[in-house]
Amino acid sequence: MELDDVVHQRVRLGILAVLHAADSAEFPYLKQLLELTDGNLKRHLDVLVDAGYVTTTRTESGRRRTTVTITDAGRRAFRSEIDSLRRLADLPAPPA
Repeated sequence: MELDDVVHQRVRLGILAVLHAADSAEFPYLKQLLELTDGNLKRHLDVLVDAGYVTTTRTESGRRRTTVTITDAGRRAFRSEIDSLRRLADLPAPPA
């Protein structure tokens, strides 16, 4: 059973959980929901983008907006991480 170091980090797991449920979200929503600074969220998104787990799209119609979207690879990585965590949680306790 393997945990994905990219996904397993608390903030990145949270980002993928939100996107897995909603497909996409705007940067300010993720920032507020996960209680992050702009720089912290951007750094975690950069890691997820580099891994191919999310994409970001910037638009500038009146005001700058960044939309974050989960990729198919991101969905698979998120589900795999959750499956691994479930298997870990189901391990028997060591003998006393």
